Amino acid sequence: MRGPLGLRPLAGLRSARGATAALGVFAAALMVGTAATVGVSLSTGFDRAAERADLPDLVVRFHERTRGDVDRRIAALPNLEARSYRLEVNDVPIRARGQSRRRTAVEVVGRGRRGYAVVSGTDLRGPGEVLMERGLARAWEARVGDRVRVGRLGALRLAGIVVAPDDVAYPLISRPRVWISNTGLGLPPGDRAPVNSALVWVRDRSRLDATLVQARAVGFGLRDLRYATRNGLRVLVDRAAGIVIALLVAFSLVAAGAACLMLGASARADVESRLTEIGVMRASGFSRRGLASGFAVRAALAAAGPAGLGLCLGALIAHSPAGRLLDVLSELPPSPRTLAGLLLVPFTGMVGLVAITAGWPAWRAASRPPAELLRGGDLAPRPRRVPWSGTAAGLGVRIATARPVRWLATVTVLASALAVLILMLGLSSFLSGLQDDPGSLGRRYQLTASLPAERAPEVARIPGVEAAQARYEDEGFDSFELGEPVKLIAFRGDHTEFESAPLKSGRRIRGRAEAEVGLGLADALGLRVGSRLAVQLSAGREARFRVVGIVRAIDNDGRVAYVHPARLLLADPGIASTVAVRLAAGADRDAVERRLEELGARPRSAAGIAGGNGRFLGILAGLLRLVAGVNALVCFYALLQALGVVARERRSTLAVLRAGGASRRMLGVVLAGASAAAAVPALLVALAVERYLLGPLVARLAAGYASLPLRPGAAQLALVASVVGLLCAAAAALTARAIARRVVAADLRER
Repeated sequence: MRGPLGLRPLAGLRSARGATAALGVFAAALMVGTAATVGVSLSTGFDRAAERADLPDLVVRFHERTRGDVDRRIAALPNLEARSYRLEVNDVPIRARGQSRRRTAVEVVGRGRRGYAVVSGTDLRGPGEVLMERGLARAWEARVGDRVRVGRLGALRLAGIVVAPDDVAYPLISRPRVWISNTGLGLPPGDRAPVNSALVWVRDRSRLDATLVQARAVGFGLRDLRYATRNGLRVLVDRAAGIVIALLVAFSLVAAGAACLMLGASARADVESRLTEIGVMRASGFSRRGLASGFAVRAALAAAGPAGLGLCLGALIAHSPAGRLLDVLSELPPSPRTLAGLLLVPFTGMVGLVAITAGWPAWRAASRPPAELLRGGDLAPRPRRVPWSGTAAGLGVRIATARPVRWLATVTVLASALAVLILMLGLSSFLSGLQDDPGSLGRRYQLTASLPAERAPEVARIPGVEAAQARYEDEGFDSFELGEPVKLIAFRGDHTEFESAPLKSGRRIRGRAEAEVGLGLADALGLRVGSRLAVQLSAGREARFRVVGIVRAIDNDGRVAYVHPARLLLADPGIASTVAVRLAAGADRDAVERRLEELGARPRSAAGIAGGNGRFLGILAGLLRLVAGVNALVCFYALLQALGVVARERRSTLAVLRAGGASRRMLGVVLAGASAAAAVPALLVALAVERYLLGPLVARLAAGYASLPLRPGAAQLALVASVVGLLCAAAAALTARAIARRVVAADLRER
């Protein structure tokens, strides 16, 4: 006999049962590695890119002025560390690699800090060179050294590919960006050079508010003045996929919890399958403490390799789709060293969890009499009656439920994995709605027409149009927190007939000086019913409103305000209007669009939050399919493991069936009944958990500002049920095949 940590307690490392437990650890680690890579990459991508790109603390945009005029104003700001200037020229055609874009933003940069990060190639070193944003470079498969034709400048050499985190990249934006040097362009030199944006870095970011107040004072006389802080830039980038990223990060937390349940159940099942071995050790004189510590150490050592391999493989699988998503968000993935360091935390946690969940059941099992342990795993003395107990499937149900604790553990693991799978389907449906369905944003109209407000009655008379109303929209910033962007929306008439976000508190607007604000804006600014909202509009004027309601708006991360058009037009008479068009039931949409074109309008679909960007949503869909596939594998493993334990414990019972002439198909029916005994209740529990726990929890984690309906439809639930049925059948067939290969006489001797 050896000591408590001697060799004999470790003798099972190379056994078949140890391999099964290792497969469970690998599956759980694969889930955690995938979820952790997605969560860490997306939740920290902006901060990483901002740090590497040296993102400015304040970006000021204005109508074109000379560099000297603007510099005199910027130099007077307190807390100033550095500044640099640019000239942005829009709608410039470019061409490279046989592809072209007519509307491109060319940023002419001069001396000073740049605010972007070169991820491939070199920075600009003089005339004849151009930099390209990474999103466009990936879409066009452009490489450093290629020739890029930029407007009238002709062919320029692509010197580098950059990430600029002050905005998202192509294809999320229709106007991609390139950068060129101001030398050799024939522009006026020095202080006479034209500029229309300034990048400002401050010494102390905690005193940025004072710098903003002074910037408003010195900015008097500059037209089209707009400010954006680093925090504001983060919000602007989040508009593209803030809700989606937050949902994926929240999902990662849920997946990690499901993996922990799976690890615990796997380790417990492994210990229960070794009861006879524990009985022999106890009869041989092993102490209870020695057995428990030996099982814990053995489980930890056996789990270390599969856990590390699963984490690394999960990170490798998720790295590419997460990287593509970060590309279009102008963000950077974590370095391999950083990701490896972060994966050490789940690795340590998983190995420790396996040790605990193996040691504790072994401790409890060792307290039982050795004779009871040596009897092994026959059916309980008082078997429970189950439906169809006289059939092969009923026998399988009876076998599976004979050990209620293990059966509950299997149901728990399956339910957690299935709940996450159902959640992913709900998220997929939600994303599709955001892309295509205007109703997902609370919009009750299908088209917008670029017409003056006074022509709305003319549009309403078109056959097939149920209602038409003038709509105004303007971008602004909170007057006191200039880093917080606000989208102001106004309708002539009751806006709830066209846009109706759910009301969280307060009431709808009635007067000209009232506003309904999104929950995201209310949380960011500390607004409540009765508060004052002061907004700096894009024209530079201020408009003030009294908050009378708070709504759960998804659009613009909930940073929206519904106001009356009179107050908005008083502050900025130049705001252009569109006409929102609500179609009647059964209306011919194409005919309505043709009539709008005859009126001189350009009809556009009232698209969802993604604006119809199929490429971006395709990347997100790839991530969702990847994670859902991992969860399906986890479900399959849980079923396979449960049937394997049942087959080992009931090998004598199954051998009697085989001796009586049962075919492999009959064995498969018995095992299918055993798997269904766990899968059916797990599916029902998963539906309840997703509906009442995970769905609301993830919605709160992801976007407290919105009411997110993360509920799959009937077709998706039918798909889940079909997948569960296929997994049960496959697990039963594989286990029956393994049993059929065993010698009947050898299994009968176990009786």
